[in-house]
Amino acid sequence: MTARAFWTIAAGEGVLREEMLPPPAADQVLVRTLASAISRGTERLVFSGRVPPSQWAAMACPLMAGAFPFPVKYGYAAVGVVEAGAENLLGRRVFVLHPHQDRFLAPAAMCIPVPDAVPDRRAVLAANMETALNIIWDARPVPGERALVIGAGVVGLLAAHLLSRFPGMELTLCDADPSRQNVAAALGLRFCLPADAPPERELIIHASANPEGLRLALRAAAFEARIIEASWFGDAECALPLGEAFHARRLSLVSSQVGAVSPAMRGRRSFAERLALALTLLTDARLDALLGGPTGFAELPARMAGLLGLGGTVAGAPCPVVTYDA
Repeated sequence: MTARAFWTIAAGEGVLREEMLPPPAADQVLVRTLASAISRGTERLVFSGRVPPSQWAAMACPLMAGAFPFPVKYGYAAVGVVEAGAENLLGRRVFVLHPHQDRFLAPAAMCIPVPDAVPDRRAVLAANMETALNIIWDARPVPGERALVIGAGVVGLLAAHLLSRFPGMELTLCDADPSRQNVAAALGLRFCLPADAPPERELIIHASANPEGLRLALRAAAFEARIIEASWFGDAECALPLGEAFHARRLSLVSSQVGAVSPAMRGRRSFAERLALALTLLTDARLDALLGGPTGFAELPARMAGLLGLGGTVAGAPCPVVTYDA
């Protein structure tokens, strides 16, 4: 069977390539893709060739092809229907950490069934929801805390959405883009611009991928506050004023990365169980506010740079969605 996949072949340049798929092996299934999501933060770095060599191994997706920097087939948010392979998955919708491709083979163990209550388009948020869930596990929130989430991209929005469920949580979502207030309002979240960020926050999640956002986190932190760094800066340096109140306030700066299950749940939840749990957290229809209008798979080479916001500001909803012909 012939399949088509999106490849980045040079900085800012993508193409669709055909490949032949063999029959599924005993441990594989054939998936026909229904939709996939573009993770703007990570895929912008990959598409721009900005993954530093020291992180090539860590940044490799489980089912990607090629190699950094180019050519590389990258992505990790595909939803599709199983057409062949394991009988228990035949005809079922599954989420797979797979690049943008119209049909593909994947290990059956990596195909997580999508709950009936989660539509195809919303299910593409599963990878980002898994990241947000891991951030919350790393943050270890306490009911009644004063919290601040800096950065209203997909991960920041989902982390704030989860954090808002804790009893008595006084939560504010902060972003430099005033248009993100609309998405925040759809999720029932209090929103502010950086100049209006509240002080004395006991828990801060930073997800803006901007050094100024992390500097704001340091300024807004209360005594012995926890700052969870959820951004990844790629090959960019991040200068911080650690000589000011950082020590006097006894602040904690903690890295959160989805490549390992948070210590809070390590040994109690596997990667597959964490992803399955993330899918169950997508039943809230308000999360559709995060999803952009569909881009046809055939259009992706021409539109990827714009969808990633290269060369200008990003317009529209935070999560671009790619759709596929039947």
